[in-house]
Amino acid sequence: MISDKLKKIAAAKAEIAALEKSIATELNSELAALPGKYGFSTVKAFAKAVKAAVGGTGKVSSGAKAQATRGKNRTRAVITDAIRGAVKKLVEEGKSGAAIANELKISLPSVQNIKKALGLVKARK
Repeated sequence: MISDKLKKIAAAKAEIAALEKSIATELNSELAALPGKYGFSTVKAFAKAVKAAVGGTGKVSSGAKAQATRGKNRTRAVITDAIRGAVKKLVEEGKSGAAIANELKISLPSVQNIKKALGLVKARK
């Protein structure tokens, strides 16, 4: 009974793998045909036109950038006394935590941890 279910699972996994391979092959074929579909003789000319259409900056949107970095290891910020001092100064100037994080290129949780360590947060009631 269990072995039959396990066989069905294995068969389903094999079918999924075959479908994924088929989709990848179709996608590659469609991508390869795009330059010709839009009247370009070379991939290089097509890529140049696409780059020009998005402003030629070559920059990736923030959503795509987030998706691209997902799963990659990020470097941890080294919190120095200078950063702690800068956080304190910016808090005293009335800047928000998010604004401080953006300005100092550290994460919002790091800002919150520094503020807590320096006693700059109000106690919850």
